[in-house]
Amino acid sequence: MKNLHNQLDWDAVEEERQEVLTQWPTGSEVDYEEGARYIRSLPRSRNFALCLQDAKEKGITLTQPRAGVPVAVDHLDLLRFLQNEGEADLLPTTIDSYTRQNRYQEAEQGLEESRREGRALLNGFPAVNHGVDTNRRIIDGTKVPVQIRHGTPDARLLAEITLAAGFTAFEGGGISYNIPYAKQVPLEASIRHWQYIDRLAGRYQELGADINREPFGPLTGTLVPPCVSHSVAILEALLAAEQGVKHITLGYGQCGNLVQDTAAVQTLNRLAQEYLEQAGFPDVVLTTVFHQWMGGFPSDEARAFGVISVGAAAAALARATKVIVKTPHEALGIPSKEANAEGLRTTKQVLNMLKDQMFPETDALEQERMMISRETKALVDRALELGDGSTAAGAVRAFAAGVVDVPFAPSRMNAGKTMPARDNEGAVRFLSTGNLPFAKDILDFHRDCLARRGETEGRKPSFQMVVDDIYAIGKGMLVGRPR
Repeated sequence: MKNLHNQLDWDAVEEERQEVLTQWPTGSEVDYEEGARYIRSLPRSRNFALCLQDAKEKGITLTQPRAGVPVAVDHLDLLRFLQNEGEADLLPTTIDSYTRQNRYQEAEQGLEESRREGRALLNGFPAVNHGVDTNRRIIDGTKVPVQIRHGTPDARLLAEITLAAGFTAFEGGGISYNIPYAKQVPLEASIRHWQYIDRLAGRYQELGADINREPFGPLTGTLVPPCVSHSVAILEALLAAEQGVKHITLGYGQCGNLVQDTAAVQTLNRLAQEYLEQAGFPDVVLTTVFHQWMGGFPSDEARAFGVISVGAAAAALARATKVIVKTPHEALGIPSKEANAEGLRTTKQVLNMLKDQMFPETDALEQERMMISRETKALVDRALELGDGSTAAGAVRAFAAGVVDVPFAPSRMNAGKTMPARDNEGAVRFLSTGNLPFAKDILDFHRDCLARRGETEGRKPSFQMVVDDIYAIGKGMLVGRPR
């Protein structure tokens, strides 16, 4: 791990850039200094990082959908529809699966076939293949900020092209875009690739171009306990800050219990700020994103709108800076633009109704904050201790030791020994903690929570509870109780 330096030397990055930019012909179009000048020329209302900073200061929650189709003119039409009809505050450009795997030739073929057939034959926008000029037309053609969203362990070329094009936000991280997405990619390799991306974003920042970086908060999106996603988010925030990033948005995926979700967003912001300040990065602008339910949805649209509304309420009451919005077609496949806009307007209505309300302070909320904080600190502190001065090395060693362990992740770099289940109130607890370094009273807390549910349902806590909980919301419930 000797190459996992705390900050990459820019001259060394420049040498690496020459290799990265030759991975596909459009790499020759990249001029990051011109890209920085373009970003500086954008009004504040079209810079993603600055819009989030303003929203945090105002205490409001912004809306953002997921969306991406392969042909540029169609993608721009989709974004304009979501901007105008969905009233989206922020827009995405979701990248296709071939690009996520650095398979640019296959992405090119899919793009050509999409143009020829007149329909989308890729599940996203192949930004690398489109190149800098076409990507910039996306920025120029919209009135609100646009972010790159994907799922790529090695997104160096994607970052080069899209940042040079003028995108002011780039999602992902070396942990969160590896462990939940890939099976064989070494964590050391993906973290190093994302150090390059963060150093590039930091270089833009040095040139006066504000860039937002957002690790992927929900991870596997399946009953992930807050302390697990928090620990990954904090480690990735530290990794980004070390490379000069000044605008970081940390995410959390809705679990479903309003008390736990509110406590999770509140503690994520506070804990991350503490660790950044301790590490010497007090000037980072830290914001939060709440992801509406990432698991199975009801196929009935009316019930799906109910799930969306609960997610919107949780985001509003927790004072997340933005919320990633789901659609009533989640159970049916890729949503129509109309359905996407409907999810946005539903969320906007709830946000507006709750913007002047606060979640009441209760003993239950305080206990949840305390438990999440203690659990998260146990994981992060141990990871940093293992790193012996290197956040990157600590993250690699923490996953190898199971100190951080993401439920249901496909990666062989993940221990896979933790197992979550809901308690009697629907909060996500640990059925199995694997090698997580928890104190005895924390272990007892989780065991007792699940034991009380078992008593209510007349069964012992077991893997069947986990299965029932995974399918529960799609069947109209939160807790997967036996029928």
